[in-house]
Amino acid sequence: MTELKPIVLVTGASAGLGAALAEGFAERGHSIVLVARRAAQLNEVADGIAAKGHERPHVIALDLASPDAGDRLERALQEAGLEPEIVVNNAGFGLLGPAVKLDRAQQLAMVDLNVRIATDLALRFSDSLARRKGGILNVASVLGFLPGPGMAVYHATKAYLVSFSLALHQEMKAKGIRVTVLCPGPIETEFAVRPVGYFARRLTRPLEHVVRHGIAGFLAGEPVVVPGKDNKVLTVLARLLPRWLTLSMVGNSKRRRFEAT
Repeated sequence: MTELKPIVLVTGASAGLGAALAEGFAERGHSIVLVARRAAQLNEVADGIAAKGHERPHVIALDLASPDAGDRLERALQEAGLEPEIVVNNAGFGLLGPAVKLDRAQQLAMVDLNVRIATDLALRFSDSLARRKGGILNVASVLGFLPGPGMAVYHATKAYLVSFSLALHQEMKAKGIRVTVLCPGPIETEFAVRPVGYFARRLTRPLEHVVRHGIAGFLAGEPVVVPGKDNKVLTVLARLLPRWLTLSMVGNSKRRRFEAT
């Protein structure tokens, strides 16, 4: 049997945090596979990583929201002679507005992408992750620690990722698999299309800061990484709780979608 090449699989890698995480792992000598819907943007990211002297990432253009996305991705990796050593579940999108007024099909699609595919990939490749003593880096959000009037389903999907990741951290560590959930606040990327005032300004962090802390925490085997001053997430959240539970819903009439796919 031909030996499969170990790779870091990064979803939602066509821009923003996904692209930056891919570059961060490439800088550490890993071979990368970029996955997202947008082939042209993926190739731009791959070319940019190669231009910095790293191995050019393998590109797989795939809509991860499709029901058979996991099967198609697995086949594409096998045909290329690749297998995940690390899975970075970054793909996702959010919708702004009251849940009962937003399109129900779009919200269910959000659950599929933010929750189902991350769960699928984390479990699907567990054997190769164990063989390689690799791991899973799930990208959630500080929003996963709090209910979110105006972004109810999005907050709930991120809460799922926090809970799921913490459980997997315990279940998989005996197999040598690291599981970390990265919970950033707002980052200045294309994902962060948002009404002024929804996100607390104190939580904003530079993209490079989030990537550095996220990868370092993952490699150190930390279960949760919240990029911020001294990583004192509970103190920050305690201060923000009244604000988040009393959001005025300003801007909800202009519902928006923002994504990392």
